[in-house]
Amino acid sequence: MQELISRLMQAGLTEEQANKAISIISQFAKEKFPLFGGAIDKLFSKYAVKKEEDFLD
Repeated sequence: MQELISRLMQAGLTEEQANKAISIISQFAKEKFPLFGGAIDKLFSKYAVKKEEDFLD
């Protein structure tokens, strides 16, 4: 997920904006492909920043 965040940041987004964009993409994919909702959640949660890794919280 960090690679995707980095690419979004290279495109001009802040890290916060990049994380929000990923969240929006995840929700969009689940709405369009509800049968794959569990797989989408698993994919995005696997690569998401864990609470203990997030020094901002």
